[in-house]
Amino acid sequence: MIANSFAREKTVEVGGAAMFPSKNIIQNAVNSKDHTTLVAAVKAAGLVKTLEGRGPFTVFAPTNEAFKKLPNGTVPNLLKPENKTQLKNVLTYHVVPGDYSAAKIASEAKADGGKLDLKTVEGEHITLIGDNAGGWWVVDGKGDKAKITIADVRQSNGVIHVIDGVLLPN
Repeated sequence: MIANSFAREKTVEVGGAAMFPSKNIIQNAVNSKDHTTLVAAVKAAGLVKTLEGRGPFTVFAPTNEAFKKLPNGTVPNLLKPENKTQLKNVLTYHVVPGDYSAAKIASEAKADGGKLDLKTVEGEHITLIGDNAGGWWVVDGKGDKAKITIADVRQSNGVIHVIDGVLLPN
């Protein structure tokens, strides 16, 4: 019966796995082969229970390839227990309270001249900017950009947008 109800859900494939809207962010993310680094980081930072919580959350989820773009040694260094606070800050900088679908982002950005400024759970802001081809970029406080490569991955407690870069707070 449960498998039958999952079969009727409108899923999006991420990292070779179906993402079910009836599952929470963590329940889905652990199945994506493209997000093993992110999942390991969330566990190391102690954020699993938070992202399993009620939400809603909008998560800009960097892929493994995005983490590889960071300077050599950055990820192993962040995963050290003594750097847990810094890791938590980096990860919560990828999370916005609320449910920001692609349509909501586009609508709110249009009302503000084509960009949308959002306050992250970490406390700093990110900016979403549309391009002429209909794509969206997330810009961090340092001015670095990550492209949304898969939008609107629905979750029971929010939405995930897959991005091709890691956002870093100031």
